[in-house]
Formats: sequence, structure tokens, C-alpha cells
Amino acid sequence: MANTPGSKKAIRKIARRTEVNKARRSRVRTYLRKFEEALTGGDAAVARTAFVQAQSELMRAVSKGVVHKNTGSRKVSRLAAQLKKLGAA
Repeated sequence: MANTPGSKKAIRKIARRTEVNKARRSRVRTYLRKFEEALTGGDAAVARTAFVQAQSELMRAVSKGVVHKNTGSRKVSRLAAQLKKLGAA
């Protein structure tokens, strides 16, 4: 249990940051799900716009420290490969 005033404040800060990061992570997942739905729909134009939005959200999460840089890059790369595969089909 936290005893010092500084550690009590740190616990409050961590709780606030956790809430913000949860919201950001949820937002990223929402855009990824929208991209997946656009892919299954088969419309390349809709999938392309969904990809741009998902990429933007992922990179925003990276810049905010919610997702590691390499993780974000890997996910964007895999999304781009899926989009390219849809375009080729």
C-alpha cells in the first residue's frame, strides 16, 4: 500500500493515464475492425479509406506511447499487404 504522498499521487496519475490509454487502444481496435469489415466486403475503395484511417490511428497510438513503434509498423505493414492482396484479386 502506498504510504508517502508522492506514491499516492503516482497511483492517481497512473489510474488517469490507464483510462486514457484504454480509450486510445479501444479506438485503434475500432478502426482495425472497420478495416477488416471493409476487406470482407470486397470493395477496394472503401477498404483503402478504412486503411488510411486505421493507419492514422495506429501511428497516433505509437506517438502517444500506447503501442510500441515496431508493433505499429508491423500492423500497418500487414494491413497494407491485405489491401494489396484485395486489389490483386
